[in-house]
Amino acid sequence: MQHRTVTEVMTHPVVTAHPDSSFKQIAQLLRDNDITAVPVIDGEGHPVGVVSEADLLRKAASLPDPEGRPVGHRFSLDELARASAETAEAMMSTPVVTARPGWNVVETARAMYRHKVKRLPVVDDVGKLVGIVSRSDLLRPFLRTDSAISDEIHRDVLGATLGIRPGTIRVDVREGVVALTGRVAERSLIPVVERLCRSVDGVVAVHQSLGYTYDDLGSDLEPPRLRSTRDRGHQATSHHG
Repeated sequence: MQHRTVTEVMTHPVVTAHPDSSFKQIAQLLRDNDITAVPVIDGEGHPVGVVSEADLLRKAASLPDPEGRPVGHRFSLDELARASAETAEAMMSTPVVTARPGWNVVETARAMYRHKVKRLPVVDDVGKLVGIVSRSDLLRPFLRTDSAISDEIHRDVLGATLGIRPGTIRVDVREGVVALTGRVAERSLIPVVERLCRSVDGVVAVHQSLGYTYDDLGSDLEPPRLRSTRDRGHQATSHHG
């Protein structure tokens, strides 16, 4: 049981620009390919920056208003310099945050969130661009069908990983929400089942109402000892004496 990797969800081949690509060339690339950003690569195929729609719109936003109304936003010197840029090298965002093909969707999503970016160029072992992964790509596993999610839970989580006999736990999946009912042997197994089910790609949430046969998390972990007939007889004799 593994999360999908970047290789499985990324876009490739990648539409790219070069440091000397002009403003209009980049605008044309974005429009013709229906994309919102383009990686900028050097002569060896290494990403050196990213130019997005926002970088192009900065130029329009910095232009004086035809009717002389105030702009409403005070541009920094850096913003003004990038707004007046004519080539990708001058307007691109740097440094480039990249992903690796073997990353799973969870660690890739965390990298995007941590660096507050919408897409990550994907590079190989020598740093060459091999793909690009976007937020929408990472959401693709959530489009898995309920039956596919249910099958993976039964086969990989309950069966292969935990060795739970078929029919012991019932799995119902509706719109990616998993409901678990049934009984497990030990109480400590319940959070394990829940965590592993939650890690299956496409699962939105997990709700469980599982019972257990033995409470191995209780304060007294030793099952009660059954007294022998001789013990009971000795107690009875002592009581009447």
